[in-house]
Parts: sequence; structure tokens; C-alpha cells
Amino acid sequence: MAPETDGSEDRKPQSDEAHSAFTPVPGVEQPSGPEEDPQTTSEFALPEGLAPEAPPEPEGSAFAPPSTYSAKESPPAFTPAQGFPAIRLSKDAPWQDRMRTMLRMPVSERPVPEPVQKQDEAGPAVPRVLDLTLRIGELLLAGGEGAEDVEAAMFAICRSYGLDRCEPTVTFTLLSITHQPSLVDDPVTANRTVRRRGTDYNRLSAVYTLVADINSDDYEVSLEEAYRRLAEIRRNRHPYPGWVLTVAAGGLAGAASMLLGGDLAVFLIAAAGAMLGDRLAWFCAGRGLPEFYQFAVAAVPPAALGVTVSLLHAGLQPNAVITGGLFALIPGRALVAAVQDGLTGFYITASARLLEVGYFFVAIVVGVLSVLYGGVQLGAKLNPEGVVNAVERPVIQILAAVLLSVTFAVLLQQERSTVLFVALNGAAAWVIYAAIAVTAGGSTVMATAVAAGLVGLFGQLMARYEHTSSLPYVTAAIGPLLPGSATYLGVLNIAQNNMDAGFTSLARAAALALAIAIGVNLGGEMARLFISAPGSAALRRAAKRTRGF
Repeated sequence: MAPETDGSEDRKPQSDEAHSAFTPVPGVEQPSGPEEDPQTTSEFALPEGLAPEAPPEPEGSAFAPPSTYSAKESPPAFTPAQGFPAIRLSKDAPWQDRMRTMLRMPVSERPVPEPVQKQDEAGPAVPRVLDLTLRIGELLLAGGEGAEDVEAAMFAICRSYGLDRCEPTVTFTLLSITHQPSLVDDPVTANRTVRRRGTDYNRLSAVYTLVADINSDDYEVSLEEAYRRLAEIRRNRHPYPGWVLTVAAGGLAGAASMLLGGDLAVFLIAAAGAMLGDRLAWFCAGRGLPEFYQFAVAAVPPAALGVTVSLLHAGLQPNAVITGGLFALIPGRALVAAVQDGLTGFYITASARLLEVGYFFVAIVVGVLSVLYGGVQLGAKLNPEGVVNAVERPVIQILAAVLLSVTFAVLLQQERSTVLFVALNGAAAWVIYAAIAVTAGGSTVMATAVAAGLVGLFGQLMARYEHTSSLPYVTAAIGPLLPGSATYLGVLNIAQNNMDAGFTSLARAAALALAIAIGVNLGGEMARLFISAPGSAALRRAAKRTRGF
């Protein structure tokens, strides 16, 4: 039997490294120090006599009132004693007016949307609704529609599919829309960039029809059906082929030359110059040149033919030939949209569009001026007084105004059903302008503004009747009022080194262009102001803006 041993003897002794450096050495007396505290404390311990801080408030909603807020001690609110009247939007009014009213009122005062399209139990598909809204807004903005009308259409689509708290934003090249389900949920934002613009009022009318069906109780348009119809609109071909557009450009220039006193020979020469310029512009567009150079190249053939007629001394009117070609190039559509955006408060988009119009005018001036300089050096007799003198030929000029409006409508790719009204509206505009400016001897700027105002009024009435955009009924009808004569007169004076007279004429052309745009916008506002649906008196009160304070 093995002897019993102590466990301490079997234990392995510790090495020198295992001893602590602070272990007292045996036999050495340690110095006595002050008595230590019985309890060891941290250097971060709270000193005696200092109260601890209150625990932080639990995290909650950013919109929740703080704990120190008291309703009894709150400052007085700016709510009137009778409260805010509830805004009720009449469904008898067009959807454009209702949505424009919703956009102009504060977010807190907007009524809750009443979805007109059926949804699943899970609710609307927010990403798909926002994507559809942006795609439709892109087609409207690319087609030349005003920024406020584009926002109204986007707002109508969102509310039709049951999305509340939506805020659309439209600029010259960017569309965005934000949806916030509630005050405590994160917002969802989507945007889309508009890179290509085209003039196709037939497509514009189809898009407006789709928006009207989505916003109507009489039609059930699901998201799949809306996407299908939108794809068909994108694939839809233009109603007129390319050669018809070229002939229409020639007819527009010839009709404009007839307004200025030209005969049949002048009509044919001006038409030939405009068609040649149109083909050159198409060639430049196919090679990828910017629109500035397209406008400059398109302005060269009419000016060259006018100088040639002057050098041949054939007894024709070269001024009418050149001016007729300019009528087909002046960007009246972009000008009306730019001024409309400025008058409705979209100043960034208006500035961008006005800058675009300015570039186009400069391109036209450069193209014509490069030819006129050469013509003056060769001895071409271009008399500025022939442009200023008004010619009274009522029947021929009314027929020319009708032809100009019709050809302008073809260039804008309008539906054939709208061409007749455009022709009548253009003829009425010229009759009013000639009666004030020529027969009565009044101011041309005032005559232009009055005629454009009636064009805008008639176009807005027709658009409200058809539940579509007013652009197809307005843009082509202002063709006879475009300042082609003032533009050519300014360029001619500059070519003859009459700088003061030249810039004065160009400023007059700009004034006439602004008169057209303001008149068109004022006519549309008059239609919306006085011709409202029954029970919609609150619409105009809700549309009030701040007056500078």
C-alpha cells in the first residue's frame, strides 16, 4: 500500500516569472502608509454631493411633441375663430381644373383622395404607380406641355390610384415625384430625365385621353391596361409622312409671303426656299448636329433666294420671300410654353425655355445675316421700307391666314379632326389683328395681344369641351401673328450697318412674341376664371397665392 503524501509536496513549484512584481520580499518590512478605504472606487465614480443626470427620453416619432411641451402654455395659434372652411372639389369641373386647384392649395388643406380605380386588398402598388406617372409626365413635357399642366396630370394619376401625400416636381429636363404614406413613414421618391423632345400633338392628345380615362369613374383602367395603352401611344406613328411635312413647310412660307403682299410667283419662290431649308435641316438632324445649327442652316435657302430675286431685278418682292421663310422657323410653340411657365410660377423651367427660344432666334439671325451680308456686297437692293408698309387685301390675306394655320397644324402633327377649328381660329386671329393694326391704325403690339388672347380663349373653350390639351387648338392658330417681319427688318438693318435700327426692330420682334404668349395665356385664364362648373366657386378661392407677404 502506497504511503500517503501531502498534495502540496506533489505540486510543481512556481517559477520566478510567475511571481508578481509587487509581491513583498520575505524578510523586508513594508513601510506603513495611510489607511486605505475599505472599498476600492473607480476614478470615474460620481463624487459625493453631485446628483446624477436624468435618463434620456425614449426614442419616438420625430413629429411627437417633446415632454416639456404644455398645451396650456403654448403660444396662440393663427387659426381663425370660425376655423378653416373645408374645400370641396366639384366633380363636374374638368380634371385639369380640379388637379390644378389641389396643387395650388397647402398640403394640410387638401382633401383626402377618393380613388376612382379599383385596387387589390393589399393596396396600390406604389412603385408601379409612380413609374406610370413619370412615364406619362415625360410624354407630356416632351410634347411641349406647360409645367403646371404636367404636374396636374401626374397628380391626377396618383390620386386616381389611391396615393395620398404625393408631390410632383417638373423642371425643364427632370421629373420627380415623392409619395409619403404617413407622417411617420419614410418617403418614396422616383425621377425621370427627359432627353428627347418632339412635336407630335397627335400623341399629346392620346396621352390626355388616357389620363382622362384614368381619372374618370366611367372607365376601369388597371395598371396593366394603362401600361398597355401607353406602349401603344409610344409605338404610334406620326399621322403625316416626311414629304407631307416638307410640303407643309413650303406652304406655310408661301402663305406668309402672301400676307405681306406677295403674288403667286413670290408664293412659289418662298415655298421652294422653305422646302429646301427643311430638307437641309433634316439632313443635319440625321448627322446628329444640335438644333442651333439646324435652324441656322434652314434659314439660309430662303435668304439666298430672296437675294437672288433682288439681283435679277425681276420686279418681285425679295423682302416677302425672305420673311415668308422666317415664319416657318420662328419657335412659337416653345415661346408660348415658356411664358406660360413663367406666369404660373415655374420660373426655372420658364428661364430654360426662354433661353432655348433665344438660341433659336440667334441661329435664325446668324443664318439670314450670313447671306444678307453677301447680298449687300453684291449690290442687292433690299429696301426696309417695303417690310413696314402694310398691304390691304382682305380676301387674299384671310385665305393666306387659313392656309398658314393649316400647314402649321400639319407640321405639329395634329389630328385631322382639329385642323378645321385651327383654320377658323387662325383666320379670326388675322381679321382681328388687321382690323386693329391696319384698318384702325392702332398699335401692332396691342393688336397682336388682343388677337392672341381671343385665340387662347377659343382654344381653351374647345379643349374643355373635348377634355384634352389646348395646345392643338392654339399653337397653329397663332401662326399668322408671328413676328417674322420685325425679325427680318432687324436683321436687314444690321446687315446694312444700321445697328440702332436693327436692334430696335429685334426688340420689337421680342415684344410681339411676348404679346402673343401673354395673350394666349390670358385667354386661357379667362376661360377658367369665368366659365366654371356649377358648385365650383371654391376652386378659385383655393387657387389664391401669396401676394408678396
